[in-house]
Amino acid sequence: MKIVIANKSHSIYASAICQAIEDAAKVRGTGIARRQPEYIISKIEKAQAVIALDKNKFAGFCYIESWGHGKFVANSGLIVHPDYRGQGLAKRIKHKIFEHSRKQFPEAKVFSITTGLAVMKLNSDLGYKPVTFSELTDDQEFWKGCQTCKNYDVLQRTNQSMCLCTGMLFDPKVKISKKKKIKEKVVNRLQRIKRNLLLRNTKIKLL
Repeated sequence: MKIVIANKSHSIYASAICQAIEDAAKVRGTGIARRQPEYIISKIEKAQAVIALDKNKFAGFCYIESWGHGKFVANSGLIVHPDYRGQGLAKRIKHKIFEHSRKQFPEAKVFSITTGLAVMKLNSDLGYKPVTFSELTDDQEFWKGCQTCKNYDVLQRTNQSMCLCTGMLFDPKVKISKKKKIKEKVVNRLQRIKRNLLLRNTKIKLL
């Protein structure tokens, strides 16, 4: 298994990557911004993606997106092919794309919005911390990507202040000691609180 910065020769995997991302979203019942193969190819050609290969078979992928004129960066579309899950590959890809993002955008804040506890744990290990959506990019091109999510109406109802996703942020100007990293139980509790708040707000509006 090798994990490398993607180049033009890897464009042949674009359709398989898009299908894997869409299938994963359906299984989880949550949305991931759908991407067309042309978009994935553009990221590959700009050297803004990481791909995992088992010989010539696609095993995993993740790409970089920049927002707010490079002030914010997101590592998006993290996916592992079903045949390679449960082997720690997602963590290896996440670390690789994070390191690559820091090299390409050393001053940028790296952020993530996710409903996945496993991704939250990976983010925490890299120094991300949970934040409100107001601390993330205000670039509307990023938030337009949420339109394909089944929970987009929640984001709209809350004036883009919260959703079922949790916002997490790595700020290169803030040093975080290992002792202060977010533990899995804390992240899980934060998710439960957010879901309860959203359910409460929805019930109030329906009354």
